[in-house]
Amino acid sequence: MADSPIIEARGLGTCFGQKKWVLRGLDLVVERGEVVALVGGSGSGKTTLLRHINGLMRPSEGSVRLFGQPLFSGDRLADRALRRRFGMLFQQGALFSALTVFQNVAFPMRELRLLDEDLIRDLVHLKLAQVELKASDAELMPSELSGGMIKRVGLARALALEPELLLLDEPTAGLDPDRSEAFVKLIKQLHAELGLTVVLVTHDLDTLAALAAHVAVLAERRILAYGPLDEIMQIDHPFINGFFGAQRSRIALERGRAVP
Repeated sequence: MADSPIIEARGLGTCFGQKKWVLRGLDLVVERGEVVALVGGSGSGKTTLLRHINGLMRPSEGSVRLFGQPLFSGDRLADRALRRRFGMLFQQGALFSALTVFQNVAFPMRELRLLDEDLIRDLVHLKLAQVELKASDAELMPSELSGGMIKRVGLARALALEPELLLLDEPTAGLDPDRSEAFVKLIKQLHAELGLTVVLVTHDLDTLAALAAHVAVLAERRILAYGPLDEIMQIDHPFINGFFGAQRSRIALERGRAVP
């Protein structure tokens, strides 16, 4: 269904225990090719929402559709096919510590059980090149990598199966300013070259301003506002005023917009 939204969440609700609703009546639609930043306060449910989108958590109520198809259809083969169409970069990289860089990136390819080892080798080196890592980095262990390299290996693994949708959880967290800017430039380049749809959770204003065309504000257990950054910043709401309104925030936003 080419004309369907890439992500369509309707009436989404998440309840922990009997009464603790983290999300309630949440709607979110992300169209093909968009880059959307999801922002919210601590405990607002950003990670929970991301887990619903990537299929790691089933919502208490409501539905999630990806590419026009229900994410939790009950059809195991259909669900697996749907999950191959998106990639996920976790906040700390989530690399397998006992596997080399090569083996980490090859892991989803081998799980597919459709590719021979020669093709997997070529594809792994292609993915490493896409994230600007050298072929010699393939034999390193995660413990030998810098924080920036861990992010790049995690990104290479997320891109292993040629996804249409890329999900990023705090992609620049823990990086120094120079590495953060370099990583943002890489994601912008990949978005343009591969035609990806990107959804990122971030609290970093430089990253948000440099990457996202649209912002989804998660507050009061729902998407409180959704739209271009300049429009979101004009909304009079305590969280939005606090998040975007301070002078340091405006300086960070201008810095982020200057990233080519």
